[in-house]
Amino acid sequence: MSNIQGFLAIDLDGAGWDGADLTRAVLVAESAGFHAATFTDAPAPGRTNALQRAAFAGPATRSIALVPEVDTVYTEPFHVSTQLASLDYVSGGRAGWIVTAAESPEAAAAVGRSSVTGAGLGQEAAASIEVSRRLWDSWEDGAVIRDVATGRYIDVDKLHYADFETPADFAGAGYSVKGPSIIPRPLQAQLPVLVPASLLGEVPADAVDGVLVSAPTPELLAAEVRDVRTRVGAPVAVIAELDVVLDSRGQAAGSRESAFDGGRAAFAGTAAGLSDLLASLLAEADGVRLHPASLFVDLEELGRLVVPELRRRGVLRAPVQDGTFRYLLGLERPASRYTSDTAAPDGAGK
Repeated sequence: MSNIQGFLAIDLDGAGWDGADLTRAVLVAESAGFHAATFTDAPAPGRTNALQRAAFAGPATRSIALVPEVDTVYTEPFHVSTQLASLDYVSGGRAGWIVTAAESPEAAAAVGRSSVTGAGLGQEAAASIEVSRRLWDSWEDGAVIRDVATGRYIDVDKLHYADFETPADFAGAGYSVKGPSIIPRPLQAQLPVLVPASLLGEVPADAVDGVLVSAPTPELLAAEVRDVRTRVGAPVAVIAELDVVLDSRGQAAGSRESAFDGGRAAFAGTAAGLSDLLASLLAEADGVRLHPASLFVDLEELGRLVVPELRRRGVLRAPVQDGTFRYLLGLERPASRYTSDTAAPDGAGK
């Protein structure tokens, strides 16, 4: 990817669980010119998960990529793969996947498994990514033929077994996946897969399409982006993570700064100051994901002042209506690993 013009993503966790609020948030973000919306997964009674919220937003939007967090430790990889493929269809090829793998005794107990810790978390993530990619490839392009005359819906010669088994040194409970998938190949063929930089190592760089980079302060963030870029190389997108709270409606940002959890670099101040910071970050990173302290308050200021200023400076690429997430990331649409076809460029359409 070129880092001359980057992209902006915004996390919509603050939109809550209500469908009307979610629709409002994602449409405001799309209208403001954000390229991607992400959805944080924090299971709670009565709350839809991140993937369900992304799917709800799919039919309401046209250009913004929809990228949910999906767990790889306590969620069956076959279900992860098929649900994400469904999201790609619902969104018209704008789906992505933020891989999560966190220690969670509560989640382990809920599914009757032993808690996974340490290097095992990364191994679970790597295995889930590999299973998903194999299953997405298990239907070749053109497998669905819908031949009324012969009564054939699919060409069985274009369906393939995934044949995955966890490696011998797998820390968790081993498993195998035969396949093929129960859903035809996603519109993008392979959904873009993003991982936090903390998973690199157990998850190889060539298995992912983007890396989310965090640092304790904005000053350290650009340096961390450069370090990760050196480690992963092209064509992996490097995306900086930034908490944001802006002066708004006569209220100083500092009075709301306590909303940050302290785990990411944070900016509190004016829209002009944030524009300067983002311009400098986008000179190093391919994109920046913003985490607003108060979604609807900060999103208004971001759309009114920050995004237009970044466009004026020429540091943001233009959104593409009906474009795919792979197109946004500058990725080709790959052929299935099970066919001898060559990769075809992924244009602004499907």
